[in-house]
Amino acid sequence: MKKLFVAVALVMGLGTSVAFADNFMVVASETVTMTNDFTPIEVKDLPAAVQEAITKNYAESTIKEAAVEAKEDGTKTYKVVLTDKEGTESTVLFSESGEVLK
Repeated sequence: MKKLFVAVALVMGLGTSVAFADNFMVVASETVTMTNDFTPIEVKDLPAAVQEAITKNYAESTIKEAAVEAKEDGTKTYKVVLTDKEGTESTVLFSESGEVLK
């Protein structure tokens, strides 16, 4: 009798899951991965506006490395790795006009 009760419970459980299966909605999702394609450049190749912004805002830091990314619309973003007196590195992004980007 116990087995019969368990069998009936299983059949009823399966039946209700099939009956409510139409109420579930599957949502498609996609993952977009953006990569920055920065090309290393020489420090001397940084625009004057970027060099002036570094001198003005990061006077106690030295430039360790620099890179540039050219976007499809023709604008360029400059990535500069700065090292302070304590040896702490920080990466700052600049526009062509020397503005710090977030």
